[in-house]
Amino acid sequence: MSKPFVVGITGCSGSGKTYFLKKILEYFSKDEICLISQDNYYIPRNRQPVDQNGIKNFDSPDSIDIEGYIQDITRLIAGVTIKRQEYTYNNPAKKPDTITLNPTPIILAEGIFVFSFENISRLFDLKIFIEAKDHIRLTRRIIRDKEERGYDLDDVLYRYRNHAIPSYEKYIEPFKSVSDIIIPNNDQSKKALEVLVVYLKSKL
Repeated sequence: MSKPFVVGITGCSGSGKTYFLKKILEYFSKDEICLISQDNYYIPRNRQPVDQNGIKNFDSPDSIDIEGYIQDITRLIAGVTIKRQEYTYNNPAKKPDTITLNPTPIILAEGIFVFSFENISRLFDLKIFIEAKDHIRLTRRIIRDKEERGYDLDDVLYRYRNHAIPSYEKYIEPFKSVSDIIIPNNDQSKKALEVLVVYLKSKL
């Protein structure tokens, strides 16, 4: 297999990256594209960094196994199949699956810090930044964290104000300027999706 086309996708927590990526995947077969998400590379919960109030901060670069993530992206590019257990944020209601990632002609690498680390960023042939208005990001995060991570509203608001926003301003937004494509994802991003899909199809 020739070198795959590698796409990096980032944006603030709640910008709608997951939904946008799911829509992209619908246009391709599993033999054409794979998604490697930074969300499955958090370090164990007992080693997560904590803030001044003792609250675990999943929005810090220190919460991610960056070396493991880089290694697996590099292995995928080299044609190696990856197996990894899904990260469930210690949600007792969710049983983790074993994720299998097979090498494909197109690789999507997604995460809030994928542009922040040069060793990851330099692997990308295309860089996409997804953005959304603050109140929309917050609403999405409230829904996601309640359903997927078991946080109540007070937890979500605390983490958003004290973790997500400072992290976005320091580690994510500054890299918006190096992105090849910026996609507003407040409501409808259908046109952007269609254009991107056509472009990615041309790489097969």
